[in-house]
Amino acid sequence: MRAEILKILKESHGFVSGQELSHSLGVSRTAVWKAINQLKEEGWQIESVKSHGYRLAGEADVMTASELATVLDTQWLGTQIAYFDETDSTNIQARKLAEKGAPHGTLVVADCQSAGKGRRGRSWDSPRGTGIWMSILLRPGFSPACASMLTLVAGMAAVRGIERACGLTPQIKWPNDLVLDGKKICGILTEMSTEEEEIRYVVIGMGINVNNEAFPPELGDTAASLRQKLGHGMRRSPIIGETARAFEAYYEAFSRTRDMSGLREEYDGMLVNRGRQVRVLDPRGPYTGKALGIDQGGGLLVEREDGQVSPVISGEVSVRGIYGYV
Repeated sequence: MRAEILKILKESHGFVSGQELSHSLGVSRTAVWKAINQLKEEGWQIESVKSHGYRLAGEADVMTASELATVLDTQWLGTQIAYFDETDSTNIQARKLAEKGAPHGTLVVADCQSAGKGRRGRSWDSPRGTGIWMSILLRPGFSPACASMLTLVAGMAAVRGIERACGLTPQIKWPNDLVLDGKKICGILTEMSTEEEEIRYVVIGMGINVNNEAFPPELGDTAASLRQKLGHGMRRSPIIGETARAFEAYYEAFSRTRDMSGLREEYDGMLVNRGRQVRVLDPRGPYTGKALGIDQGGGLLVEREDGQVSPVISGEVSVRGIYGYV
């Protein structure tokens, strides 16, 4: 009920009476009053005036299940929301929910993570009230070989979500980072559970630095936040809503072909690596070349110094001029 009341207040241009809310929702005025007080406790500035009713007095950066429900304009993503004020990792929680039978499209969001996860076992700094820490649970019907491309799909969605909500346009550092002015603002981690060559579920985690004012010394040269680029803070929930809407559309397009053929041109347009010299840290030996874009399997096409074009499927790509290292 809190989500419904919040949505009505957001869409109203003035006061909404308790009687009107009671009638619209089919509940008592006492129930409305209790829900209003709960919203106030969550951080919403709601003005109450006798004989007039209630209205939102200001937009707050509130992260709750009720707030998230009001910003999700999607068909299936977020039909079930699990919100945590604090948790170890949204990916861990999403996997637990998946094992309990949570449906395709379940969205897990936390205000703070104590054990945020990055690629290759790295930790992800996730302080309270600063960023978006979210995971999407998927139960796709395609083969495990397609799952790695979902990281690219998620990257596209994060670019569009940030662009629509903030007006900034990040670029993608293949395969799983978003950068602004050469600094990382978002990381993506995709994990999968399989059984007999079939996908049981996929969990895609996203960490977006939104309102961070500073970073630990070891991250100062490589990380940035949207706040630092905009010069002011942002409400996080609209970014989640726009990213979810974009992900749903890109996922549907991907599902039709089960490769990047339908998204390849748009992805290449977002790719900060494209046309740049890159160094590929291949287990068989590192090499340098120029990134050309991706192939339909999501691999990064790299033109070596001898003119040979090689698709990079695994290994880490380091880009000249992005993080200040080769």
